[in-house]
Amino acid sequence: MALSGEVCVVTGACGFLGERLVRLLLKEEKLAEIRLLDRNIRSELIQSLDDCRGETKVSVFEGDIRNPELLRRACKGAALVFHTASLIDVIGAVEYSELYGVNVKATKLLLETCIQENVPSFIYTSSIEVAGPNPSGEPIINGNEDTPYSSRLKFSYSKTKKEAEEICLQANGDLLCNGGQLATCALRPMYIFGPGCRFTLGHMRDGIRNGNVLLRTSRREAKVNPVYVGNAALAHLQAGRGLRDPQKRAMMGGNFYYISDNTPHVSYSDFNYAVLSSLGFGIQERPILPFPLLYILSFFMELLHVVLRPFLTFTPPLNRQLLTMLNTPFSFSYQKAHRDFGYTPRYEWEEARKCTTDWFASVLPAEIRSINLK
Repeated sequence: MALSGEVCVVTGACGFLGERLVRLLLKEEKLAEIRLLDRNIRSELIQSLDDCRGETKVSVFEGDIRNPELLRRACKGAALVFHTASLIDVIGAVEYSELYGVNVKATKLLLETCIQENVPSFIYTSSIEVAGPNPSGEPIINGNEDTPYSSRLKFSYSKTKKEAEEICLQANGDLLCNGGQLATCALRPMYIFGPGCRFTLGHMRDGIRNGNVLLRTSRREAKVNPVYVGNAALAHLQAGRGLRDPQKRAMMGGNFYYISDNTPHVSYSDFNYAVLSSLGFGIQERPILPFPLLYILSFFMELLHVVLRPFLTFTPPLNRQLLTMLNTPFSFSYQKAHRDFGYTPRYEWEEARKCTTDWFASVLPAEIRSINLK
């Protein structure tokens, strides 16, 4: 069912996924209003939406997502919240209290606001990292939502995303102030790639510094299945439509869904090479050190981080969880999302790769100049 005439809220609206979702909503739905909520909303983003907004009103709610009054104003009269906002930290650079405040407390506050303001539908953008891999590096190949797995999360980002997801799913069925019921679901995208991806950009910068040779941080056999940002945004839209349908709403409520597409299964390092090779980048044949040695080195860097913390800010470039994630086969199917709310990827691999590569080709000269000036 279409979202025509509804008021939708997108948190993290200026983020990598959030912006793509906003544009998709404006293009494919005749919304009454879309509300953009983010800490900093770029004026150029608002201007760029003029060509696709049509009759939809675009409203800006700029500020801290932990602000109850901001959330109240953003949610008042809304029918659906897409909660894509979060702090992403895979190297331990952000204090736990900050991660917990944004990822967990703000999610809980937003759900409470939805209940107070009678917002009936809530979609939470979770992460593949809430599933694992666990510290033992146990693999999953083409798993699904019923695949048994002991995640035993240790990293702060993963733990806060997991806790926020649980809060979201537990809120399903809560009574709204008007007597209705809240329906919630969570989407767990794989590693999201596409134009503007800051992680791929970081790997490209490292490759430039390394003489246009990409660093290999994952073994070839550690295959994962990244998802294109256009398909991840589409899954959110289709989930939002699904929650409008009473039958699908009953099926989806309280559930999480893995979101992948038909991108070939490949290691993280070989994925970077697939996207950047046509720009003149090579890739190391093997990691600088064997995995066991890198694991030990990561342990000592984490230990050094703890020892120096009272005197000096030191963020290790690699930690054991990140190293394990990069070197564990970990892939999941999107078939449950397809069955329950009709998610079908729109962009195939070749088109997604071309769009991604073309964007990085456009920024490559500026990146080279910037690095050479340092």
